[in-house]
This record gives sequence, C-alpha cells and structure tokens, in this order.
Amino acid sequence: MKASDENTKIRLDKWLWAARFFKTRSLAGDEIDKGRVRINGQPAKASREPKVDDEITFTAGHSQRTVVVRALSAARGPAPQAALLYEETAASLLARAQAAERHRLAPEPAHAITQGRPTKRDRRQLQDLRSSPDDRPPADWNARWSAALDD
Repeated sequence: MKASDENTKIRLDKWLWAARFFKTRSLAGDEIDKGRVRINGQPAKASREPKVDDEITFTAGHSQRTVVVRALSAARGPAPQAALLYEETAASLLARAQAAERHRLAPEPAHAITQGRPTKRDRRQLQDLRSSPDDRPPADWNARWSAALDD
C-alpha cells in the first residue's frame, strides 16, 4: 500500500475501509449513510473526498473515534501501514480508554437476577419434596421459592 500525496482523489468510504476502520467498504458506506460519520463537524457522504488534515469523527463498534487524516490511500494493506494513514486525537484515545475501563468494571447483569426459572437443582429438590413422605420442604427451599397460595 502506498500513501499518496494530497492531489489524489479518493472516496471517504474507500479511505475508511483502507484505514481498516471497517471490514468492508459497504459497511463504511452504511455508517456514512446513517449519519454516523462527520468530516470537520459536517455530515459526510460516501463520495466526499477527504483531504490531509481533515478531522473525521465516526462510530466504530460501541465507541466514537476522532482521527486526523495524515495520508490518502485507496489500497487496503496491513494494519501497521494502515495506521500511518491517520492519527487519533488525544481526546478520542482518552474517551475510548475510559469507556473500556467502565465496561471492565461494570457488573455482570446475570448476577443481579435473584429469582427466575428454577435451576436443575431446584427442580430435583421439588421432585424429592413431592415424592418424600414428609411434608417438610428442604431447609433452603422457602428462602428462595414459595409455593403458598395467597388468599
């Protein structure tokens, strides 16, 4: 992949694909069509031609990124060469690091569920209860499940 000079004209969707922000050019075009890509604060179209020193803001995955165009290329190459096409702003890097830390520290949603479907163990305890001659439930059964009818 060779980085071209400023006189080369290239479409925005092709540049985003060549810089490896999106797996396919059509995915880049879809994000542009949805209004998730801006050049210098202005909404962009897929056919817009980015220029060196343009600031491109876009959503990739769950994070918003802001990059400054450093070179133009229409050819997709290895990641180390693609990284030479842009420079991510310090604010964007900080925001992505903070988002990653928040995601890492966020509690697992499944741990917040206190009741739900009975587990296999609960089902077996219920079967044991139904088949046992005692009418006493297991010691921990009433702490989690209630089979009483409310009048």
